[in-house]
Amino acid sequence: MLSKTNSSRRGGKWPLVTALLSVIVLITAAMLMVGSGVAYKAEWIGLGTSFTWLRQGAQLSVAAAAAGLIALVVGGICRRWRPALTGALVSLAVVAMIAMPMQLKQRAQSVPPIHDITTDMENPPEFKALAAAREEAPNAVDYPGEDTARQQRAGYPQLKSIVLNMQLADAMDAATATVQKRGWEVAETTESTIEATATTRWFGFKDDVVIRMTETGTGVQVDMRSASRVGKSDVGTNAERIQAFLEDLASRRVVVNAQHGYTLKV
Repeated sequence: MLSKTNSSRRGGKWPLVTALLSVIVLITAAMLMVGSGVAYKAEWIGLGTSFTWLRQGAQLSVAAAAAGLIALVVGGICRRWRPALTGALVSLAVVAMIAMPMQLKQRAQSVPPIHDITTDMENPPEFKALAAAREEAPNAVDYPGEDTARQQRAGYPQLKSIVLNMQLADAMDAATATVQKRGWEVAETTESTIEATATTRWFGFKDDVVIRMTETGTGVQVDMRSASRVGKSDVGTNAERIQAFLEDLASRRVVVNAQHGYTLKV
């Protein structure tokens, strides 16, 4: 009799049920969100389906958080600490899960909806070795034109060519080493250009890169173009890739130049 009264006072099965439900929904949400990228990268599903899974996973994660909060409150009131702790952990896990998608969404709203970025908008470096691969993809081989250039100037005014005060062969060596450091797949290297493909980790999106070296009166001018094969907006990825590459290239040359007596102008 006392045991039944005590069980009733502590909420019976409901704290445990809500905690278990929150865990099940959380696992389902995580599988959808992680699987959306993995399945697309493995070419098991299309891009539209993968985004649907990602959206459904995010929606389920919100439901998991709600169930977790209920388990936390009910467990706390009934002094059922294990279900309460489970509910709290589920809620915290949801916050961690949706943090990245929310950041990407906010970032997408803060950058121009373009996917082809270059340091030279008047005469963009051309894709030659990668032209065939890009022709099979939704996005065009050729640079989109002035509308994209106008949006890039407004969104990424800091992106500019750099000039290395050194021989062309030295500049190419430094650029090649920087490409290899990033693990990009090199399609072709000539005396003055490098074409390569960068693949994103989660969804496996392929972004093509071309680096062009031009000898000038002051050294070697380095121009770069990075373009996504799919998607209207790259969420700032290509601009970030170019900026980071040129900064790394400049830094690499500073180290080498200290040994050879060259100077660097950026």
